Amino acid sequence: MLKYVTIKPRVYLESTVVSYLVARPSSNPILASRQRASQQLWEDYADKFEFVISEIVRAEIQKGNLTAARQRLAVVSSLTVLAVLPEVDGLVQKLLDTGAIPWNSEPDAQHIAIATVHSVEYLVSWNHKHIVNENKSEHINQVCREAGFQPTTICTPIQLMEDTQMKESPEKHPEYDPETYTDPILEECYRIKAEISAQFKKPGELYAYLKAMEEEGKRNGVKYVSYYDPSKRIPIEKSDGDD
Repeated sequence: MLKYVTIKPRVYLESTVVSYLVARPSSNPILASRQRASQQLWEDYADKFEFVISEIVRAEIQKGNLTAARQRLAVVSSLTVLAVLPEVDGLVQKLLDTGAIPWNSEPDAQHIAIATVHSVEYLVSWNHKHIVNENKSEHINQVCREAGFQPTTICTPIQLMEDTQMKESPEKHPEYDPETYTDPILEECYRIKAEISAQFKKPGELYAYLKAMEEEGKRNGVKYVSYYDPSKRIPIEKSDGDD
């Protein structure tokens, strides 16, 4: 008898989602809604998706409050960690050079490039500044396609669950601007991102740092996985001026 194995779509958990997963319950309605959505995705959709992270996620979530950092690292300890690849660094530089992601936000470009190069179907985030940004999405997708990659679908946990026809939607709050609204959890995430970005000024420095983290992780028993398949690269059309 033939056995058919259902391949779960992969979902890349950006660090803001991990932070909401372990944050203390909030009385702020918007913050609380995001906490519930993150937890619902984590608890109720694990059988529908394969959650993955990366070395830049680990680098971000281990900073800040020590107790919270330990909780963040613990909650994702069993997840697949995507390998650090040179193709990722190449796409990062294109995202920065074209202005799809600001130069002072290289960690955010790393998240997008890693998910894209590894052909991860979804990237979930609460970072409306540079990742889940409707004003930037087409530009980001265009850069990825021009680099020969099929763009990943970038969305919030709520959008992903609604897209899979969840029965009960977390409440929406149309009264706030997602690009400017912030809260203590996001403030901490943005501070950490800025700290990491400021630490690495030259192209390739953050990649080298993450590669070194990967080598250390391997020595400590961490297994890294690559889903990158060069045969799936989109052929890049040459313009007349390229001859």
